[in-house]
Parts: sequence; C-alpha cells; structure tokens
Amino acid sequence: MDLAKGLEFRAVVVMACDEGVLPLDERVTDAADEAELDDIYETERRLLYVACTRAREHLLLSGVSPASEYLADFAGD
Repeated sequence: MDLAKGLEFRAVVVMACDEGVLPLDERVTDAADEAELDDIYETERRLLYVACTRAREHLLLSGVSPASEYLADFAGD
C-alpha cells in the first residue's frame, strides 16, 4: 500500500482485510506505549485509505471473517 501513493489504476484489489492482518497484530503487540499504538492505528488506516482511493473505476476489498475494524469506515449508515 505504501507504493500506491501518487498513482492511479483502473481497478484496485486490496486483499487480506482481516482482523489481525489490518492492522498487523505483531505491530500492535510490539507498541511501546499508547502514543505509538495510536500512531500504528492511524498509519495503517491511512495506508488503507490511500490504497482504496487509487481506484478510478473498480475497487475490491477481500478478507475473511472476522474482518478488519477498518472496513467499518467504508460501510454506509
């Protein structure tokens, strides 16, 4: 997702939007303090947003249940 910044594609697939993968459990458990944990969550959320907004026409998000909490950001009210 880091490499997608500034690029645009007709179609984008973001895979493994699973709980424990997005954000990655290892990064979360290795956080030294609350501030670092907040930074990890924000960075991961921002990267997903950047990846998703690179799609001009089609976007596919995939994963298994339970899904990442970040996918709720894409759900309508």
